[in-house]
Amino acid sequence: MIVMPRRLSDEIASRVRALIEEQQLEAGMKLPAERQLAALLGVSRNSLREALATLVSEGVLLSRRGGGTFVRWQHDDWSEQNIVQPLKTLMENDPDYSFDILEARHAIETSTAWHAAMRATEADKEKLKACFDATQSSDPDIASQADVRFHLAIAEASHNVVLLQTMRGFFDLLQSSVKQSRQRMYLVPPVFAQLTEQHQAVLDAILAGDAEAARKAMMAHLGFVHTTIKRFDEDQARQARITRLPGDHDISRENKA
Repeated sequence: MIVMPRRLSDEIASRVRALIEEQQLEAGMKLPAERQLAALLGVSRNSLREALATLVSEGVLLSRRGGGTFVRWQHDDWSEQNIVQPLKTLMENDPDYSFDILEARHAIETSTAWHAAMRATEADKEKLKACFDATQSSDPDIASQADVRFHLAIAEASHNVVLLQTMRGFFDLLQSSVKQSRQRMYLVPPVFAQLTEQHQAVLDAILAGDAEAARKAMMAHLGFVHTTIKRFDEDQARQARITRLPGDHDISRENKA
């Protein structure tokens, strides 16, 4: 059997993956600038561009013209098979199940926030700060993905494997079911400001080790998210109904007849 030599761009792509792991870059976090990254890896910028393009096509990275390259949210195989697919089938038949997922988050995430405040290590706290900073991106897609990573980082800081795996499944599901609504929240300045304030309150409580304050802050945040997404969906449905109404020209034609 003839073994074909591995392409240089594939080798560089593997090294970029390794770099992401080594530096613990989370979804929404930005890679070093192209010139800096090429120098760091000791490769040409042309070869690096080809490698980054490969990683973008594989869904590992997200590229924004003039804005840089960012780490993209990755689905977890275990949660995809055991949690996401069964629930996704239900939601395909009835989209209203997405609100059942949001309600379930209240029960789970208030618990993860409480435990995170009690158990977070210094490394956990540094990751939480980095994930929170990434939510401040001006790109709604990147910001919404960073939002997911922030909540998952809280679950990781709870040091409860069952809660973490359940959370990963929920967010894999929510990434597809309410992705547009999440992005819309980041496009509305007053909503974005409230999300930032709420995330800050959760973060501050966890960093302070105040479990009860963390639980209450998370409950208030999720209540706001639930209400906002529901309002967005109702507005969208209302607009759809309006577009189905007969136009003035149709009414005038009927009057003439």
